[in-house]
Amino acid sequence: MIIKVLLIIIAVLLFGFMIFIHEFGHFFTAKLSGIRVNEFAIGMGPTLFHFQKGETKYSLRLFPIGGFCAMEGEDDDSLDDRAFNRKPVWKRILVVVMGAVMNIILGIILMMIILGQQSAFSSTTIAQFSKNSALQSAGLEVGDTFVSVDNYRTYGDMDLSFALSTADPSSVDITVKRGGEIKKFDNVRLQSTKYNGKNVVTLDFAVLAIKKNAGTLIAKSMQDVVSTVRMVWYSLIGLIGGKFTLNDMAGPVGAATVIGQAVSSGLKESFLAGLNNVIYIMMILTINLGVINLMPFPALDGGKLLLLIVEGIRRKPINVKYVSWIEAAGFVVLIGFMLLVTYSDILRLVTGKGLGA
Repeated sequence: MIIKVLLIIIAVLLFGFMIFIHEFGHFFTAKLSGIRVNEFAIGMGPTLFHFQKGETKYSLRLFPIGGFCAMEGEDDDSLDDRAFNRKPVWKRILVVVMGAVMNIILGIILMMIILGQQSAFSSTTIAQFSKNSALQSAGLEVGDTFVSVDNYRTYGDMDLSFALSTADPSSVDITVKRGGEIKKFDNVRLQSTKYNGKNVVTLDFAVLAIKKNAGTLIAKSMQDVVSTVRMVWYSLIGLIGGKFTLNDMAGPVGAATVIGQAVSSGLKESFLAGLNNVIYIMMILTINLGVINLMPFPALDGGKLLLLIVEGIRRKPINVKYVSWIEAAGFVVLIGFMLLVTYSDILRLVTGKGLGA
């Protein structure tokens, strides 16, 4: 019990660090760009603790669900020479995107910590088949390298796992590379099993191993982070297109539940396994934070980025009044969506099914 509590505390600290690193990305880029930062805060809501250093107030707030880097002239038309709105567009773009960039960098570091413990890495080349393999029966051979599954490109084993996990086992289109040639296998029926009421693919093959060294560790870590980014975008597009529902999403409550389950599952094996599960989830969360923040939606960094790009093209700033209206409307929609996802999380905890199930 004590070890489980310790891992939960580690998860909370990592979550806080994930928020910190995002806001720090904005903060240090703003400072380097000569922009006045009025407040650097971790958390939202009432202030628990704060101190002043130079021109900046540093604060810790009650609710650990975010943070902010309040820059002079970010939300108004300040006349201060060091105001955000007085700086060139390219500098403002750098400040806006660096939060997400720092999250991606943190994701790479966390991925390297996880992969560094492995003796070798998985490839996408078939090494052997299990007995009565459906893939082998469909015509695939040892040495084939997966190119795509249902038109989802498989650059690495994480892409392959994701593509197979979201595929319909009764009909899967597979493309492989064999001896320099591309081979296509359409409507392949794969082995499956029931999981949470759905039929999911059961793997009936093994892949070749990639030898671990400094080069392959760095390359594999970056490849897996790119794969994670692709999965986030694919999932968001799937949500809009109806492939996924709110029941497939998780907010703060759902994330806390998943972390608790990951800790419990890992502890059945060892403390290290539990810690690795927490690190892996945090890797996914920090990349999610980075990617989603760059969506071109008002109130997100991506919305600000879009407005700055428009300003750069027009060579004329957008009226601050209109920007405020757009961001206020976006903020209301965003909060509403977060509340909806949180309600779905709570409903899933109570009934076992979230909204849209």
